[in-house]
Amino acid sequence: MANNIPLSKQDIRRFRAIGHHLKPVLILGDAGLSDAFIDELELRLRDHELIKVSVNAEDRGDREMLGTAMAEAVNANIVQRIGKMLLLYRAAERPNPKLSNILRHQHGGL
Repeated sequence: MANNIPLSKQDIRRFRAIGHHLKPVLILGDAGLSDAFIDELELRLRDHELIKVSVNAEDRGDREMLGTAMAEAVNANIVQRIGKMLLLYRAAERPNPKLSNILRHQHGGL
């Protein structure tokens, strides 16, 4: 698994710009952070590196707690939190140019 290393301000700006155009690939609902949700999150991060997740909790504190727990569970960086949306990044060991949102953006594919 890739290490969770701090992101530079430049990386954060670039990832936010890419993330702006992404749609949420997962929605964290009433079931919370189940093992199945974490497994799916792992797969999505492995494929796409940068993903948006919708956290459907009404309370802001709950959303922050769930987002932090989610990022820690999969060793990912939280790039941005806006309302119920969470932008997560984790570098892939061997990114797939057809699936990685980072590589696709660099090659004009988004």
